[in-house]
Amino acid sequence: MFNKIKPYDYLLNPGYIFFSKEPALICAVLGNAVGVALYDYKNRFGGMNHFKYPKPKNKSNMTAIYGMPATYQLIRILLDNGAEKKNIVAQVFGGALNDEENHENNFDNDNILIPVRILNTQKIKIIKNDTGGARGRKVVFNTFTGEAFIHYANRIRQSDWA
Repeated sequence: MFNKIKPYDYLLNPGYIFFSKEPALICAVLGNAVGVALYDYKNRFGGMNHFKYPKPKNKSNMTAIYGMPATYQLIRILLDNGAEKKNIVAQVFGGALNDEENHENNFDNDNILIPVRILNTQKIKIIKNDTGGARGRKVVFNTFTGEAFIHYANRIRQSDWA
């Protein structure tokens, strides 16, 4: 289906959301940042966000660099394009702890908790929650099939973003 040389169609940087009704491969490199992938299995389309912080302190700064507005916006994009909540499933990736952080506080990471709470409140089923831990992730999400490939990395390098 994809006969391109590069392994993805779109490199999703922090603070961005990507959605496509056409088949696409979205790649994100996640350290302590989080990505939420939503897939409508009836219409066979999806999208993903990539955020660095859980929620803004100032309500006038509601951008996609924050998990709260980015997750709500991604849900809205799917619904605006004909999805119904009952047909949407979610996958949550990332949220690795930095070396200097205490790994025992893994479940206190708001970057992970915010999107999970939103998805639960919106009654969107989370089919994969691959978050926390000490390793970063390179994620490739297929908007046509809803499948995700995850490669774990002990160290995220600048070249991983290319």
